[in-house]
Amino acid sequence: MKLQYKHRELAFEYPFTISNGRTKIHQPALITALSLGPFTGFGEAPAIAYYQVTVEQMMEDLERKKNFVEKFALTEPERYWHYLHHLYPNNPFLVCALDMACWDLFGKMKAKPLHELWGTHWNNDVLTDYTIGIDTIENMVAKMKARPWPVYKIKLGTHEDVEIITALRQHTDAVFRVDANAGWEYAEAAHKIPLLKELGVEFIEQPLAKDNWAGMKQLFQQSPLPLLADESCVLEQDVEKCHGYFHGINIKLTKCSGITPALRMIKKARELGMKVMMGSMNESGIGSAAIVNFLPQLDYVDADGPLLLTGDKTTGLHYEAGRINLSGKPGLGITPVL
Repeated sequence: MKLQYKHRELAFEYPFTISNGRTKIHQPALITALSLGPFTGFGEAPAIAYYQVTVEQMMEDLERKKNFVEKFALTEPERYWHYLHHLYPNNPFLVCALDMACWDLFGKMKAKPLHELWGTHWNNDVLTDYTIGIDTIENMVAKMKARPWPVYKIKLGTHEDVEIITALRQHTDAVFRVDANAGWEYAEAAHKIPLLKELGVEFIEQPLAKDNWAGMKQLFQQSPLPLLADESCVLEQDVEKCHGYFHGINIKLTKCSGITPALRMIKKARELGMKVMMGSMNESGIGSAAIVNFLPQLDYVDADGPLLLTGDKTTGLHYEAGRINLSGKPGLGITPVL
């Protein structure tokens, strides 16, 4: 295989703020391309500061072992992921970008979309939410009005959380999902969640700190709303750990190290009777297309990166009122314009 890669940075339409005041105005990402004969597959890994991951470091790691990345004799993506996992044991973001590119390449070689390779029938009834980042209440209402949508994911973790949802609810009957990004203490969560239920919130994502297992156990036993793990469920071994503490998991391809382990995470979650969401880390059309191929296997999805970012010219993904359509082309089903 031949490897190519580049650093790409796209601007957010609005400054993107989550709990603890973390704000971004641009999303840097590593874009990878693996070629074999006439076929080329693409992958993406956004750089996330709070995971201490930069594009520069991923590119340095990639260049240092580029010959090993290229020399693998591709027979199936699962074997390549295991090879990459041992090649870069401490860099799941980089492994994700390569694993995704390999799946895209493999799908093109087999002339099948990824969801067909996984034995699922295409179904896009699961609607993607649109994320409203933390801002003043007035600005959050304005952002929501500017993007009429059937499902919103609202970032919370402030002293005005209930007031924010109350104000937003006055302007729409859409489904609300709340993501606290580990921004609440137990007592705060126990107080706010019943109030948020009354305001039509569907579920709460990562209410407490990722390692507050005692607090999560209590909250799980009493919460009137489903609780989904995000920061507490990073790698595939975390799925079983979250059982009995959360009602479901939110899988992030970048964090778990790619498509290959995500498939196993879904299987394990289903065995445990847990709900499955797949979430965005602000991927562009490349990474979002990978998420969209999982739609037939999901209960919830957050694949709104292309709606939050500007300047992405990837074709093949179409968003309309929460529903996502793919081109039906092999692999990821998209054509990147880099």
